[in-house]
Amino acid sequence: MPHHARPERTAEYGPGPSRIRTPSRRLDRTRLPTAPLIDHVSGEEKPMKVADAIVEILKREGIEVICGYPVNHVLEHAAMGDIRPIIVRQERHGLHMADAMSRLSSGKTIGVFAMQLGPGTENAYGGIAQAYSESVPILVLPMGYERRVAHVDPNYNATRSMRDITKSAEPITSAAEIPNIFRRAFSKLRNGRGGPVLVEIPNDMWQDEVPEPLNYRPVLSTRYGPDPIAVRDAVDLLLAAKRPILYAGQGVHYAQAWPQLKQLAELLAIPVSTSLEGKSAFPETHPLSVGAGGAAISKTLRHFLDSSDLIFGIGCSFTETAFGVQMPLDKTVIHATLDPDHVNKDIEAKVALVGDAALTLDAVLAELEARKVSPRDHTEVAAEIAKVQAEWLAEWMPKLTSDSKPLSPYRVLWDLQHTVDIENTIITHDAGSPRDQLSPFWKSVKPLTYIGWGKTTQLGYGLGLAMGAKLMHPDKLCINVWGDAAIGFTGMDFETAVRERLPILSILLNNFSMAMELPIMKVSTEKYRSTDISGDYAAFARALGGYGERVTDPAEIIPAIKRGIEQTQKGVPVLLEFITTQEIARSRYHRMLTGEKK
Repeated sequence: MPHHARPERTAEYGPGPSRIRTPSRRLDRTRLPTAPLIDHVSGEEKPMKVADAIVEILKREGIEVICGYPVNHVLEHAAMGDIRPIIVRQERHGLHMADAMSRLSSGKTIGVFAMQLGPGTENAYGGIAQAYSESVPILVLPMGYERRVAHVDPNYNATRSMRDITKSAEPITSAAEIPNIFRRAFSKLRNGRGGPVLVEIPNDMWQDEVPEPLNYRPVLSTRYGPDPIAVRDAVDLLLAAKRPILYAGQGVHYAQAWPQLKQLAELLAIPVSTSLEGKSAFPETHPLSVGAGGAAISKTLRHFLDSSDLIFGIGCSFTETAFGVQMPLDKTVIHATLDPDHVNKDIEAKVALVGDAALTLDAVLAELEARKVSPRDHTEVAAEIAKVQAEWLAEWMPKLTSDSKPLSPYRVLWDLQHTVDIENTIITHDAGSPRDQLSPFWKSVKPLTYIGWGKTTQLGYGLGLAMGAKLMHPDKLCINVWGDAAIGFTGMDFETAVRERLPILSILLNNFSMAMELPIMKVSTEKYRSTDISGDYAAFARALGGYGERVTDPAEIIPAIKRGIEQTQKGVPVLLEFITTQEIARSRYHRMLTGEKK
């Protein structure tokens, strides 16, 4: 079915499979006529050039915003074509914004980033690599060197150098081939597992004419489902299991399979966990939720994974990473994934269900219905979840409610969670301590309200994600939580939030130190103060035109958050700087290969 014809679901868990619809946010992608190009000086029609053709294709694909850093002539032509350019202070940050746009639309709106040749493209490498590790579809449009010197050392050739961190990387070699090149690019972006796609535009091609009328239709978006035999085998295992657990990844978000996940859990009374990327795919206030896991996880999640006899992974890769859940290796595993290359990559699967998460869960639910399986009573399992959860929270409550000065970062985030309107808030974390202090305790209640990430864990990633979230959802409170190390990487782009009128709420946990590194850098810290970092970041935010406030008193945490929210409602970006302890304790319950915990 063509992508533009396929109805979409809203971000609700809802009952039943694939039945919640809402109108699209995108432009009409079915349109084909190309409006005449008018010369702004003479007022006469002019032939279509390379940049004009690219912009017209973007419009047909529903692109309304393009992030970038000049000079890349696509940016100016995008403005001429009523696509809003967002100009950032550094390339990586713009890719992070585009990343969030793709995530929060479940890949329906593709984030786009354009940058200059040479150093601009080199600077962008980290943001593209991050999106590749997170399987996020982004269209990357670097300028390239003139074709005659594109392969001459030391000129940076993006097509060659970025092939390992993209689904595809292709240069434009002929203006007449532009429709075919972008048809391939968008087909890869809208089909299969996500990832960046790069189209390089040589700098000597801008004046080349593109044949008219432009032969480009919006690409198809396809879905595929699992082998029916494998579905029956999976249901056999599910029904035979005594202590199954569901583990949902971000594939549930891209497939918008939230209703089906909830329906399956409630039908069979199965506890539900998620990866960090999958966090918010299941309401974490639900009695069957055991939370999300990353480098830090709840004791509840560890308990139910370790005591399970079957793990049903849905929309996940099971990729082994220090920033993800350590899976027990002695369990029966059903692996439902979009990418067949992920089957048996890190975890041995008893049954593999290859396909879209929504179609896969639809098939499982249909098989259960055909077998006339009645809903199971979840009272006993819900009581066990509540008991373990209460014991775990009791261990952490002293930190979550501490009156210490400097502030406990856990207290700051606990008060934040109990002050904002959770349903209408989108939050993300940064790398390191902010991620580990936020993710186990924050309870998401609606899909796509938490942007979780891990794997390469680049410092400074969260600011761009929050700004991209605000572009997609201007009516929601969009928050990034970061530390004094992360702001050193992307802090200048707080000015971009001010200039581009993106009123985010930035929560900065400032402990004047690289706290996580203290145990492993004792000598360098004692002799050279190598882990010391500092700054008056509230003043920095004010200097850039935003609202900045420093908080040192625990009694002022909630009032400051409320003042910050009020400022965002007035259209002002906010940075609240909380002076915190050098906290290194984390909720970590990892499992060794022997099965023992440490």
